[in-house]
Amino acid sequence: MRTRLVLAAGLSALLSGCAVIAVADTAASIAVKGVGLAADAAIGTVRITGKAVGAAADAVLPGAER
Repeated sequence: MRTRLVLAAGLSALLSGCAVIAVADTAASIAVKGVGLAADAAIGTVRITGKAVGAAADAVLPGAER
């Protein structure tokens, strides 16, 4: 009976550890995806701003017509 109790306690401790690791892994994955989305948004904003600045410069500066 005592062996079963110790075995059950050990298995439940292992399962609890796995659950904690799974939750931490999920949280880390969500954080990494969030950073990736923020970086994509920032890069997209820079590209749009660059295109707008380029268009404004083309309109103002004299140069060859396209």
